[in-house]
Amino acid sequence: MNPNDPLHYHLMHPGGDSDPGDPNAAFCLDGLYHLHYILRHPWKDGQSFSFVHVTSPDMLHWTWQSTKLQPAFTGHGMFSGTGFLTKEGRPAAIYHGQASGRNQIALALDRRLSAWEKPYPVQVFHADGKEADIIHWDPDCFLIDDTYYAIAGGNRQPLMKSKDLRRWTLVGDFLAHEPPDVTIGEDLSCPNFFRMGNKWMMLCISHPLGCRYYIGDWDSKREQFVAEKHGRMNWRRDDQAVFGLCHRTDFFAPESVLAADSRRVMWAWLVSVGPNNQLMRKTIQSLPRELDLPSDGVLRIRPLRELEGQRYGHQVRHNIVVAKEDKHRSGLVPVPPGPSLEHLADLPGDAVELRLVVPRQEAERKLFGITLFADEKNGGLPIMIRPETGGLRVGELEAPFAVKDLPAGEDVELRIFIDRYLIEVFANNRQAVVAACFEQPSRAIHAFSIGHPTTIRQLDIWQIKPTNQGFLEARENRIWEPLTQ
Repeated sequence: MNPNDPLHYHLMHPGGDSDPGDPNAAFCLDGLYHLHYILRHPWKDGQSFSFVHVTSPDMLHWTWQSTKLQPAFTGHGMFSGTGFLTKEGRPAAIYHGQASGRNQIALALDRRLSAWEKPYPVQVFHADGKEADIIHWDPDCFLIDDTYYAIAGGNRQPLMKSKDLRRWTLVGDFLAHEPPDVTIGEDLSCPNFFRMGNKWMMLCISHPLGCRYYIGDWDSKREQFVAEKHGRMNWRRDDQAVFGLCHRTDFFAPESVLAADSRRVMWAWLVSVGPNNQLMRKTIQSLPRELDLPSDGVLRIRPLRELEGQRYGHQVRHNIVVAKEDKHRSGLVPVPPGPSLEHLADLPGDAVELRLVVPRQEAERKLFGITLFADEKNGGLPIMIRPETGGLRVGELEAPFAVKDLPAGEDVELRIFIDRYLIEVFANNRQAVVAACFEQPSRAIHAFSIGHPTTIRQLDIWQIKPTNQGFLEARENRIWEPLTQ
């Protein structure tokens, strides 16, 4: 499987090799979605960075626009930040002006984002009028009542406030405290702070450990975020370093938008999901994920519901009994190819969604799962539930997911999206992981069960219509290409 082949329904940069690729400045304006992502490109005698602009009616079918936020206009490179609406409803972007030494704000001149005012630097002062000496790094801006607040990323995030987006007063530290599972040495970068139900959520990264989030309360008296829970969206593969900048960060640099119907939808840059970082320098965004925080306080992560409108060619099987492993192979996990794998079906193409439902009583304390692409010589990509670790294992990556933590009576549901070599797995809308598989000797879907048979109540298979027409057009017309002088 060639990593240079265009993907069918993931958002991918049409210009070939590219990085860093962070999604940025997302808006929903008059029924149209806007997203920007960073592109490194030649600039004068060196290089710089622009915000490539794409638009979509449904967050799936993207059209590339001409690039406006680029160094030829701004006078500096474009590093990460966020989009927001002013009190008057004007689209605005706050970001770090690469090589300017400052965070910057730009205001759009129209709701099509076809033109912008010249950006201006964020200037921060103490209450006594003295200019504050703060770090200028990945910023975010959010409105609470009639006050704008902004933070700058880093190891200790300064919070500032303003009434007019022009003069900013330093408040103090944004975080009241760090949760105990945040590792010393992690920064808070690519921040995106927003309401989530009756709580607040900070979606962000640390550069060494990837995408993560905090959930908590906004203390309006202290003007601080009080984090109550911390969770991760990126996990180390076996072939990655334990700690270090972009060495173990497949899911990175998130950005979110409030959809027209008030859903919170996020993307993340898929930095290096292939073995040996084979996807490095391929700017690919994750599938859009819907985030929700119901009353039980457990974050829900769902694939964008508009993806269901791309399904066709439905196949379904019911009550599939997967026998336990062959007694001669009982010590081998992941299960090798051969008779211990039950053949379920073959993938009907390379743009596919699978849905498996396993009854709760069948899933309790079971080590079971499926493999994709296995043959007699190749074990393929395993996707398994591991009760002994409380984990969801996808290839060489394992993320927390335990059947015992599901509410009583809730069945196990896995939704698996395959887009050529890229695979995204969603488990009970409570966990989501991304992986890649370039070696695909077969189109087979197999299942296995350890120690006792497992019944799959239902297996659904759909093909997915491509959404990449805009990519194919932009690869030819290169409307997005920024100036180099």
